[in-house]
Amino acid sequence: MAIAIVLVLLVVGSVLFQFLSPWYFTPIASNWSAMDDTISLTFWVTGVVFVAVNLFLAYCVVRYRHRKDSRAKYEPENKKLEWWLVGLTAAGVAAMLAPGLFVWANFVEVPSDAAVLEVVGRQWSFGFRFPGNDGKLGTVDARHVSDKNPFGMNPDDPNGQDDVLISGSELHLPVDKPVKLLLRSIDVLHNFAVPQFRAKMDLVPGLVTYIWLTPTRTGKFDLLCNELCGVAHFAMRGKVVVEEERAFQAWLSGHPTFAQAAARAPGDAAAGRPLYAVCAACHGAQAEGNPALHAPKLSGQGDWYLQRQLKYFKQGTRGAHDKDVFGKMMAPMAATLGDDTAIDNVSAYIKTLPDNPAPATVKGTASDGMSDWYLVTQLKNFKQGVRGAHPQDMYGPQMALMSEILADDQAINDLVAYINTLR
Repeated sequence: MAIAIVLVLLVVGSVLFQFLSPWYFTPIASNWSAMDDTISLTFWVTGVVFVAVNLFLAYCVVRYRHRKDSRAKYEPENKKLEWWLVGLTAAGVAAMLAPGLFVWANFVEVPSDAAVLEVVGRQWSFGFRFPGNDGKLGTVDARHVSDKNPFGMNPDDPNGQDDVLISGSELHLPVDKPVKLLLRSIDVLHNFAVPQFRAKMDLVPGLVTYIWLTPTRTGKFDLLCNELCGVAHFAMRGKVVVEEERAFQAWLSGHPTFAQAAARAPGDAAAGRPLYAVCAACHGAQAEGNPALHAPKLSGQGDWYLQRQLKYFKQGTRGAHDKDVFGKMMAPMAATLGDDTAIDNVSAYIKTLPDNPAPATVKGTASDGMSDWYLVTQLKNFKQGVRGAHPQDMYGPQMALMSEILADDQAINDLVAYINTLR
């Protein structure tokens, strides 16, 4: 009897949890409501079977419990019962699978008026490419992938010259407009998934896969990679912003085309030398850094990194947090650089300076790269939310997530000590 009671309580508890639980689907934001319908139908079919089987089992436990002077009847076959079971099982399976086939038929049939864009995945970020005024995406090739050409654009393809390149992990889409997303991976298997869209698909190396959808409501939604793509898989995230057409066009026009990015003149080191005078007051004449002024070593750093951080300081993306005392000191210094050209020139001049090893302040050998005390400070800033929390910091949130794997200050020091040993 106790077992029968447990089975009945299991059924009742499961049904109540299903209908009363606060955890369910996120509110849908695309045309794929049929996805929810098929899942709901599956819940109903499997739920009815679950309830029926367990209640029947509870009945059998009571009805056929052990009694004195009672013997079980041996009945090896019951064709009538078997036909009922086969028929009901076939009907249940068909009820679950058939609607999914109709949804899949729609899923792979892209509307003729759908706009086309490309999503590029790499460890561990997303990038996006929109066609320009010609409406055609240029060809790409893995052989062209480099720091200067992260999308692998074919420089000889005229169709790609006006392609708009989005290097950050935030994608904007217009509301109520169908869109086809071509999915491509630079390295390993990734996945494009927005829970509110209900549609997701893998990014497979060597292939171009796709999904299509129509965003139905405005908002900002999490973009996730739902494939285990490496140690930082959990940090491969982005945002999809659905907005009105005018706002979308304004956002898109704020990004460079491939031709504009390729035509951008390199920084002029000679022009950057006098501009560096302001920087030298803290970072040293040879950009060797000065721990007493909390100024890290700049020589040897990638020019792309220096340019990004100077722009962040100018825009208030860095140095705006109340606890970022030294970032607040850096912000007005960056403001002395009038435009992007000045930033490029300064970084070009820094690139000409000798890259001498910085003295180690954390256990380990001298570092060839960034000052180790600065690495410790910034890792702590990321963990504490001092850095990486600004909405315009496209890369900081990923670093903030990565810093969480460092449990305490000792783990941070150990990591930086190991970095000191690298060449």
